[in-house]
Amino acid sequence: MARILAIESSCDETAVAITGEGKLLSSVVATQISVHEKYGGVMPEIASRLHCENIGVCLKQALDEAHLSFKDLDAIAVTRGPGLIGCLHVGLQAAKTLAMMYHLPLIPVHHLAGHVYANEYVGELKFPLLCVVVSGGNTELVYMKESMDFQIIGETKDDAVGECYDKVARVLGLPYPGGVPIDKHAKNGKHTYHLPSPASPAGPFDFSYSGLKTSVINLVNSLKMKGEKVNVDDMAKSFQDVAIGMIIDRTKKAVAAYPVKQVVLAGGVSANSYLREQMTNLFKDSDIDLLIPPLWCTTDNAAMIAKVAEHLYKMKVFAPLTLGVDPNWKIDHYKEFSSTYSK
Repeated sequence: MARILAIESSCDETAVAITGEGKLLSSVVATQISVHEKYGGVMPEIASRLHCENIGVCLKQALDEAHLSFKDLDAIAVTRGPGLIGCLHVGLQAAKTLAMMYHLPLIPVHHLAGHVYANEYVGELKFPLLCVVVSGGNTELVYMKESMDFQIIGETKDDAVGECYDKVARVLGLPYPGGVPIDKHAKNGKHTYHLPSPASPAGPFDFSYSGLKTSVINLVNSLKMKGEKVNVDDMAKSFQDVAIGMIIDRTKKAVAAYPVKQVVLAGGVSANSYLREQMTNLFKDSDIDLLIPPLWCTTDNAAMIAKVAEHLYKMKVFAPLTLGVDPNWKIDHYKEFSSTYSK
């Protein structure tokens, strides 16, 4: 199999991985969480500068761990989007430079496709399938009839679920990113606070989290103004029940409407223990197979980018060095894009 070096820099992780010989040869991730947590979220300009500092170190470490040099590679893959535009530029410029210097094909990868195909590290994708994509920037239900064929059947019309977790964590005085601390506090809490579950804003498979976020913020502020103490455990439990419940509800409706052999979890929020538990319970007595990614693949990394690149390399989807980033790249435009650059 081809030896592919992949670069991921869509947000606040600088990552480089190398696959070849049918396995993951190296995976390096330089995270920036400790820098951004003081701001309660990712600062794009700071993130871009740190990518510039980290990319060279990550490239060298990945090659050293794989015991390879650039001359041993067959292709360079890179996240083209979606993501923060400045961050994406750092990764793409590094990838294009390497592709030009060593006369290697350049493979453009969609970030969310990476999260989906990360599941191949633990199991086989069985088509047709439903992808439940849940992260800090995206909340989507994606139907796949076949490999590399993405159809968005439901998506958030405002906030993503991960973004909602971060903002609720901030108002509760919990650290960034908010997913892990809310999940931990929810385990010790009870559903005592009434929070509305938003109706589908457009279609039956769509999501809306801005109302839930606003309800928590208003309730916390109201309790504080009355001099009442907020029970963080109970608020976390009440919030998480509604937030995850919305995902379970939309997933249940989607598998009833679309013929699927498998449901695949993808994205950072797929690390949430309550979501994993609820999804497992939903399909434990079903003929539909459930595939859950390993925890190390739920956060941004380049191993998942390399996994998609393996498929695109076989399809001969190579982009020219004039390729630009697309911070708003939609996954359902991916097949059309791939056809354009297939050689």
